Amino acid sequence: MKTFFIVLALLLSVGADAHAGRIIDGMVRAVYDGDTVLLATREDSRLKVRLYGIDAPETTKPDSPGQPFGEISRRTLMYKIMGRQVSVEVMDIDQYHRTVAVIRYADRDINRDMVAEGMAWAYRQYLQGPYASEYIGVEELARARHKGLWRDANPQPPWEFRHAQEGGGKRRGRR
Repeated sequence: MKTFFIVLALLLSVGADAHAGRIIDGMVRAVYDGDTVLLATREDSRLKVRLYGIDAPETTKPDSPGQPFGEISRRTLMYKIMGRQVSVEVMDIDQYHRTVAVIRYADRDINRDMVAEGMAWAYRQYLQGPYASEYIGVEELARARHKGLWRDANPQPPWEFRHAQEGGGKRRGRR
């Protein structure tokens, strides 16, 4: 268990490119918000996973307020994958040492589903390749159909919300 974690930490220090495309299977043990989960792997280690290519509304934290639909987004993700065996396709490792990945359950791209249901934005700043056109396309469809957060006339994207919070003197190490 600890050996896997140590090896993973060493690999992280070498660089994220070595991990890209790697598939890891595990059980979802916690859902922090609409785009971050905790995975327990077969090696008995715990892996914090940030969903690739999406950005969900912020949930309430002890030091900051949440956004409209933040809690609904979190509960939606919980309903989809909490306690379930999933596979994650590692895309990157972020600056906070989280694994950035596409999560799949029952042959479904959960990241895509969250955007399609209006529970997250397609995170254009970080999207690449075929995921970019697919996630942006389902976001536009969700927006046109007023699904989820798109029921609001002009929902504030999470990256703008975080920036406003930081500007207000509330620095948070979110992304």
